[in-house]
Amino acid sequence: MLRSSLPVDLGESFSTAAALAAGVSPSRLRSLDLLRPYHGVRTRSPRDIEPERSAELLLLDRMRQYAERMPAAQFFTHVAAAAAWSIPLPLSVVVGRPIDVGVFAPHRAPAGRGVIGHAVKPCLAHTVIHPALGLPVTTPASTWAMLGGLLSRVEDVVAAADAALRLPMHTDDPPALATRPQLEAALTAGRRRGAALLREALPRAIARSRSRPETWMRLVIVDAGLPEPHANLDVFDAGAWLAQVDLAYPRHKLAMEYEGDHHRTDPRQWAVDIQRVERLAEAGWRVIRVTREDIFVQPSQFVARVRRALGEARR
Repeated sequence: MLRSSLPVDLGESFSTAAALAAGVSPSRLRSLDLLRPYHGVRTRSPRDIEPERSAELLLLDRMRQYAERMPAAQFFTHVAAAAAWSIPLPLSVVVGRPIDVGVFAPHRAPAGRGVIGHAVKPCLAHTVIHPALGLPVTTPASTWAMLGGLLSRVEDVVAAADAALRLPMHTDDPPALATRPQLEAALTAGRRRGAALLREALPRAIARSRSRPETWMRLVIVDAGLPEPHANLDVFDAGAWLAQVDLAYPRHKLAMEYEGDHHRTDPRQWAVDIQRVERLAEAGWRVIRVTREDIFVQPSQFVARVRRALGEARR
């Protein structure tokens, strides 16, 4: 039996109410080619998801689906809001997590399949409509403060703060999501889970870190007793710009560059990396190339490399 086509303007995900209003029959909405991610929501078909597609993007898909039936009083918060603002989190926190949906107390927390509901005290959060997604979410500062109760490592709380404070470093970079006073205000707005971790993390946050691994790399170095390196330093030689390096000790001409998987798998990025390292080497710089294992698995060996390189540079 041929299935009737759906109106194109319904989009990929839509509410059953919107479909019925557009003339779609109830029997069509029961067809097996439509997914039912949430009560009252249909999705046209499974999307082909590339293996490397990030967990955050998958979470955003589910948020858009849920938004088709979202009451006006609800908003996305915690991990869902972090994904909306591109605030980095450990994959273990994101993968398989239902979407976090909040309301302001005394309303009852949302409940249902695929949802973690939160009844939030009004003093502990502010909400906005996300400028790109058009979804109601907690502000970046409120989102960061709520993550203190979910994250167990101070490094990850610092990385979240770094992402919120990040200043534009290139002409096409967006403005910072939040200011340090805004993060401080969110931290002190009332009693919070994880407040001690938030208080420990905020003084260590900076506005020039571009990723979670960069934050961890910086903290690993400092916690080992080494001087704090410059983050995302622009390197010049004879007035000519050479590169922007992840971390650097400019006096010693020592740079540390984090190599994510895309640096290895993307031939164009690999070629750019080689050229950058060669330019720095010609100008007398030494570059330590750092992998995920160096930071998250064997940080002591990475620290030993940095310490040894600094010692050699001082000779």
